[in-house]
Amino acid sequence: MREYLQLIKTVLAKGERRKNRTGIDTIACFGLHYKVDLNSGFPLLTTKKVNFDAVLYELLWFLSGETHIRRLRRQTKIWDAWTSAEKNWSLGNTYGYQWTKWEQYLQNPASGAVRIRHVNQIQKVIDDLKTNPYSRRMVVSAWNPADFNRPDRDPKKTVQPSACHTVFMFYVTADKRLCCHLTQRSGDLMLGIPFNLASYAILTQMLAGECGLKLGEFSHYINDCHIYVNHLAGAKEQVKRTPLTKPSLKINKKPFWQLKFADFKLLNYSHLPPIKFDIAV
Repeated sequence: MREYLQLIKTVLAKGERRKNRTGIDTIACFGLHYKVDLNSGFPLLTTKKVNFDAVLYELLWFLSGETHIRRLRRQTKIWDAWTSAEKNWSLGNTYGYQWTKWEQYLQNPASGAVRIRHVNQIQKVIDDLKTNPYSRRMVVSAWNPADFNRPDRDPKKTVQPSACHTVFMFYVTADKRLCCHLTQRSGDLMLGIPFNLASYAILTQMLAGECGLKLGEFSHYINDCHIYVNHLAGAKEQVKRTPLTKPSLKINKKPFWQLKFADFKLLNYSHLPPIKFDIAV
């Protein structure tokens, strides 16, 4: 994907060195943006191998609303570094919980009693796409300040690096194409962004199938777009490579919430050799 390679070139050429919570410096740029046409193929990088199965397992885990990785880690260990067996593999109220179970506190005016109602933001988007597709409020937020700022021992406290992909929204064109925009507060360009791009492309295709829409564009804004300094050699290697033809993604025709891993098939994925990048925790 040439759009992705251009991001790398921009950060390498214009980025500034910055310190951060991980202890590994980054080379970073402020406010980078790109778009891809989802009709031109599934946007999985071909200039290196991306683990599509892990992307899909993670997305389905998000949609489950689970706050732990006890089931997810049977399939992929990509979240293991941020929790442990001692913590019962818990992550607090992270992405999927915010997407599907955002806590709304409602007080009974007569008794003063407070109850929690859970808001499924994804289902609200589905409902709007079907009944009010030109709505400008088809927004899903993963950033919940109340959960980020809980005391450290509170089991609901959202762990780092949650809500890097912070808020996303949808737009339906006049010719019934579904577009998705993602605003990302922080983007690890070599490891995280390829996953994020593929994940939201899958989600957009799932929603389009559920709501009888065609695929449109994916738009991605990254506020702090960075390359870790221990990734620079791999980044420079990747920009030398020429992208191959994009694969395609087939999703079985089933209700949105009934889709399982076996309902997705990646077709004709050719890629250049993997490039090893160590994760910064």
